[in-house]
Amino acid sequence: MKSLSSMCRRPLWVILACSIVLFSCAPMIATTPSIVEFAQDGTEVRSIVILATAKIQLDTGYSRELAETSVWKRVGRVPQGTVYQPVGTIFTIEGRQVHEAYLVLKDKKLVGFYLPGEQNYSPLSTAVPLTLGDIE
Repeated sequence: MKSLSSMCRRPLWVILACSIVLFSCAPMIATTPSIVEFAQDGTEVRSIVILATAKIQLDTGYSRELAETSVWKRVGRVPQGTVYQPVGTIFTIEGRQVHEAYLVLKDKKLVGFYLPGEQNYSPLSTAVPLTLGDIE
């Protein structure tokens, strides 16, 4: 009969292989193709500020936070809402892969994300109300 200490001494390759298999099981982020209708040159580009930290639970099981005082610049629209890009930072969401993401807001609620690298929209299953302020 094997002792507990000998059972715990697995080859490193077995541990790594199991880790890779578990990692590869992370769900993909649901997306649909979407093109941003960018704000026209010469139009006023408005920015917003997050006034209270908001925790977002993604359908992939991962979560993200929108930090209090973070600033987001309006860049355009998709059919689902207005698209805001973070100012001075990069925001990402995670599933099987990590994606750069912009916020998509409708009626002061986060309804999903625009993924500029893929030109896709990723919806949230539950909209997240946000406390927002305008920046002139």
